[in-house]
Amino acid sequence: MRFVDEAKVYVKAGDGGRGCISFRREKYVPKGGPDGGDGGRGGNVIFKATRFIHTLLDFKYRKYLKAKNGHHGKGKGKKGKNGDDLLVLVPLGTVIKNAETGKIIADLTKDGQEVIVAHGGKEGRGNIHFLSPTRQAPRYAEPGGRGEELWLNLELKILAHVSLIGKPNVGKSSLIKALSRARPEVASYPFTTLTPQLGAVEIEGFLPFVVAEVPGLLKGAHKGCGLGLHFLRHIERSFIIAYVLDASCIVLDSPLINLDELNAEISAYNSNLLKKRKVVIINKIDLPEGKSNLPVIVRALKERNLNFWAVSALRKQGIKELKRGLAEEVDEIKYEEIN
Repeated sequence: MRFVDEAKVYVKAGDGGRGCISFRREKYVPKGGPDGGDGGRGGNVIFKATRFIHTLLDFKYRKYLKAKNGHHGKGKGKKGKNGDDLLVLVPLGTVIKNAETGKIIADLTKDGQEVIVAHGGKEGRGNIHFLSPTRQAPRYAEPGGRGEELWLNLELKILAHVSLIGKPNVGKSSLIKALSRARPEVASYPFTTLTPQLGAVEIEGFLPFVVAEVPGLLKGAHKGCGLGLHFLRHIERSFIIAYVLDASCIVLDSPLINLDELNAEISAYNSNLLKKRKVVIINKIDLPEGKSNLPVIVRALKERNLNFWAVSALRKQGIKELKRGLAEEVDEIKYEEIN
């Protein structure tokens, strides 16, 4: 399935049915009076979040969403049928914005969460409502109200507990493959990952948690360099930012220069993201250069008081310890939120 995280759609709620102009026509009932019924309410357009959809792909081909109109009123006081609501399913993490004003209408982060994005038109009243001592035969009924209509921008921000952030080719795809059952493409060229990848991590004694692999960030990502700008917003939902460093490729005088550049890009995009909990994963320690560089990286990380794990995603070395460590970090944040 192709990953799509942006879409623009037009929504139109149903119009209300018009009221009826009618008079009683019954045998032996002279002067029967008005009996026109009300129209039906127009259908609403409702967006509902579901965990069974993971992309906005459907809305690339389904841009016009319209609910049903209400039926018109009838004689003998019969009310018209209400228009059917239109229920639209979207993935968890969908942000709905008014395309004209940019105002956020809803941020759907819970399974089953619903919001009415366009209200149906009000039903028109039949002439039965306009009877008065001075108007015994009203020949007037209300038209139905117009349903709301507007253009919406949909943005998907994936929901993950941990986001793996790093330069291209540091081994993020191999990591998420080692941590979970996700099977992203793994190759030796830059930007193997073109879209965010999700994987559920399971470890005994802890609740499962979700790890997201964000496509590689380059210097200038917040300005649109590489793929970073398009996917940086997916970090916003995460509890933890996990920086992935390549132990085999560092500058010995500045072992954390890649980490500093990643921090700078994230800060330039949204400085509030730096308030999130941050950890470091040192990958490729199975390579000769990785083994020799590891002590230098570890010393620099300890000086900054950053929590870290050293692993080889390819050889699955240190992966059990990494799983447990991330699970403990996620649980700790959940506990802090509750309390």
